[in-house]
Amino acid sequence: MGKKFTFIGAGSLGFTRGLARDILSFDAFKDCEICLMDIHEGRLGYAKQAIEKLINAGKLPATVTATTDRREALKGASGVLITILQGGVDVWRHDIEIPKKYGVDINVGDTRGPAGVMRFLRTAPVMLEIIRDVEELCPDAIVLNYTNPMAMLCSYLQRHTKVALTGLCHSVQGTAHMLADWIGAKHDEITYTCSGINHQAFYLDFKWNGKDAYPLIREKMNDKAILDEEPVRNEMYLQLGYYVTESSGHNSEYLAWFRKRPDLIEKYCLHGTNWNPGEYAFILNEYLEAADTWEARFKEFLEEENVDLERGEEYAASIFNGIFGDGTPFVFNGNLKNNGIIGNLPSTACVEVPVLASKAGLQPIHVGPLPDNLAILVDLTSRIEELVVDAAIEGDPWKIFQANLFDPLTSAVLSMQEIRDMTQEMLDKNKDFLGYFKSLKI
Repeated sequence: MGKKFTFIGAGSLGFTRGLARDILSFDAFKDCEICLMDIHEGRLGYAKQAIEKLINAGKLPATVTATTDRREALKGASGVLITILQGGVDVWRHDIEIPKKYGVDINVGDTRGPAGVMRFLRTAPVMLEIIRDVEELCPDAIVLNYTNPMAMLCSYLQRHTKVALTGLCHSVQGTAHMLADWIGAKHDEITYTCSGINHQAFYLDFKWNGKDAYPLIREKMNDKAILDEEPVRNEMYLQLGYYVTESSGHNSEYLAWFRKRPDLIEKYCLHGTNWNPGEYAFILNEYLEAADTWEARFKEFLEEENVDLERGEEYAASIFNGIFGDGTPFVFNGNLKNNGIIGNLPSTACVEVPVLASKAGLQPIHVGPLPDNLAILVDLTSRIEELVVDAAIEGDPWKIFQANLFDPLTSAVLSMQEIRDMTQEMLDKNKDFLGYFKSLKI
């Protein structure tokens, strides 16, 4: 009998189609059941048609089912993929607009900082409900989370459950391929050790056919086209000595150095960081547009004659294959509780480190301490994230305020009282999602 893969939040055409295609590309899973679950019946119906198209194009014995019943979807699953968004655009747009009103210029807002904190607080209870269902209905399943904010959600869940769970982000392999392209290397000729936390992990070494490739990357910083392609990340590399995984747009809002003054925004953030100088930040404009065009994009895919069945670069399917497919071991960067993997970060922190997926399950690979300068940066961020997780568990709004107080960009722009006022306004705006808090008054 084939394995069952359950997608929670299957209404995303890009993620669902790509991850399902990758699963179907493995011989061990050609007769699998792909079960799609979403609360949006319209998106769910189109997603089912999209996966049927993949199955038919590959002439596979696999099946696809769709349901709005999460518990039904999880029954007997071997692999669970979570790609949810809690609250629509009309809810989370305030994550960007309220800080902007106070002077904190946020670009994406889905990972950390005051915007990422609020997204986490809305999402955490729903994620915990999903995991409680997994514990009951498919306790041996491997759970892979793609929902942001990655580190805080994974930390929160890993404190609550012993289910085998890790979080995945494509930034590690995506950036490695970008750097390989810059220096003219083939992707399969590159090896690296990457460690830190989600969206703030660094390549501690980067090798081309076993030789240090960092000098070649440093030389490429003399190429203005490349320098301008990633203005924030390239500046970080030049000043810190190690290349960071996540894009310039994201990193510009995690740090004190790039978005605190108009001249710095002009220098680093108007070009190559997806920053929109109009009324809304880039990600908000993107989602506002997507809310109007999702059906057209599904229809466009369904009408295409050619179907791409080639396996992509996401980790999920290879992880599943290594654990309960043909058993081919697979090393990837995943998000797990630290427990000493990185010696100079908090033990409770959720870290993004090399992980081995094999028949033995998910096994983190010991990294050791980060370089001292990186540890200062990453330790602060991880401690802030853990403070937010504590706040969610305890229902304590004061700890949310304390977390925002130390956020690098926020503290570079606002006074303590302004941060308190901003935090209170954001908590009040999200009151319908924060019923698990004792109070919303700081």
